[in-house]
Amino acid sequence: MNISAHALIRLMTPADYSAAHALWTATPGMGLHSEDDSPEGITRYLQRNPESCFVAERSGRLVGTVLAGHDGRRGFIYHLAVAPDAQRRGIADALVNAALQALRVQQIQKVALLIYRDNHNGNAFWDKRRFSRREDVYYRDQWLKPDKFHTDNR
Repeated sequence: MNISAHALIRLMTPADYSAAHALWTATPGMGLHSEDDSPEGITRYLQRNPESCFVAERSGRLVGTVLAGHDGRRGFIYHLAVAPDAQRRGIADALVNAALQALRVQQIQKVALLIYRDNHNGNAFWDKRRFSRREDVYYRDQWLKPDKFHTDNR
């Protein structure tokens, strides 16, 4: 457990799902998928990445999240979110630092993330953290199930 000046940072568990999902759905610019971000999908992710997903608690309330994992070669960050009333207190930085340190311990050398182009606050945060924007690659994906439903809270 890591305590920042404004929140307790701890590993995320499946029991945190309801509060985390409520935070994600209330966060502008957060893209969610009906299956990947379901209780089962998040539990699967936490089982695969038990040491690199974190929540921030303040006064017993979940106020932040970050999911991080890797494929053995590259790390990836998902769902960094901090409640509006807890922002600008270093909580997002503390969550990212915890996730990056967890990936370093697992010998991951590079980490990536996806963020919507029009998420100006999010992009400003990652720019400040010196995460490079890549203009030389295309992001490509393909759904493996016919259900393509997702929500985009932009």
